[in-house]
Amino acid sequence: MKKFAVSIGKPEQGCINEDAVIAQENIIAVSDGAGGGGLFAERWSAYLLNHLPATPISNADELDAWIGDIWEPYYNQCETDAKKLGGLSLDKFYDEGSFATLVVVWRLSDTECQWMGFGDSVAFHYNYRTKRLEHSFGTLADFDKPPYLINCKDELLMEGFRKGIFHTDSDSLIFVASDAMAHYIIMMYEVACEDTFRQELDEAESKCSKNSNYIKMARTLHFNDFEKDVINKLVNTIGHPANFQRHIQSLLRKGLIAYDDYSLAMFYKKQNNGTDKNVRHK
Repeated sequence: MKKFAVSIGKPEQGCINEDAVIAQENIIAVSDGAGGGGLFAERWSAYLLNHLPATPISNADELDAWIGDIWEPYYNQCETDAKKLGGLSLDKFYDEGSFATLVVVWRLSDTECQWMGFGDSVAFHYNYRTKRLEHSFGTLADFDKPPYLINCKDELLMEGFRKGIFHTDSDSLIFVASDAMAHYIIMMYEVACEDTFRQELDEAESKCSKNSNYIKMARTLHFNDFEKDVINKLVNTIGHPANFQRHIQSLLRKGLIAYDDYSLAMFYKKQNNGTDKNVRHK
């Protein structure tokens, strides 16, 4: 089983990458720290991933119980650090805490993966044989809504919990992505299959948001080979951070992806022709 993970921050220097990502033997996960509120978003996202359980979180009560078991050491350390930063920072931490999304996939067997999500980080299953993409999110238009977030001190909003099963085979690629990357992937799949997703694309484009601009641009470029143009490029760059960064910069120049941190983790067995998919193109 091959496993890879990559995370890069916003292109400009000095920006903190608030994402965290892991790829282990039977777990891949992304947590997107939400820096728009509270403090220490990058620490909270990393803390969540460093304390993931080895077995799946199957419902909102289990997620709530897990957070209840792990939050206090994090909170106490951040409280100490906020005091060193001064009264305003301490008040902000007391009032707002730290926020992050979370998406996790546990590989249960060769034929089954279980996922859970909270927020707008997304789990995916692409099958090289059927050419079908499954994912854990709602519709493209849902990316314009405020995401559900896990807070280090506040009560969990249980309705934000999602879970599911991916039924896999030797042609399966399982991966997780933070929101900007996830929006790009779903958008490109739907544009490549526009006859199926025209209504969803039209609805998302009509929102007149920043995301609708990316959809409009993608539709004008007439992409039709999702596997070649999207999946293979991600697979072939995830093991090479510099190449992954260049790929993101290319997507930014084309107006296809939001300006953000970008995180991706995946595991898979083999390419549909039996060769290793993570091969650097010369």
